[in-house]
Amino acid sequence: MNHVRAFIAGFLATLIFHQGLFGLLYLAGVAPAPPFNLSPTAPLGVPVVLSLAFWGGVWAVALWAVLSRFRGAAHWALAIGLGAIGPSAVALLLVFPLKGLAVNATIVVGALLLNGFWGLGLALIMRVLGGPGQRAPA
Repeated sequence: MNHVRAFIAGFLATLIFHQGLFGLLYLAGVAPAPPFNLSPTAPLGVPVVLSLAFWGGVWAVALWAVLSRFRGAAHWALAIGLGAIGPSAVALLLVFPLKGLAVNATIVVGALLLNGFWGLGLALIMRVLGGPGQRAPA
């Protein structure tokens, strides 16, 4: 059951935290495109933001397997750190090259920032959903 909660939390963290911060960066003139991209993505034609949220859910299941073992400051630091590093590394070292997208320092910093905020969102949402080691809401 915790896998389902983790997937839902990761999906929601993508839509709320990742895309929320992306929207703020866009409004500040830092991000080149608006959030919540509904353009179809290959190969299934699913909107980009839903594909991103799906993968956020998948990452959350893996990340929560580690995060659920920690408490206190270590829990929150790992949520941000692992959230920033894991998805960013895969995106920048695998996905971007496969899609022929350029990677530069701005992209790297943006990815780490967005994905770290996603990791924080995952931990917060799991807390609300009553993840492992958390009390379920009354």
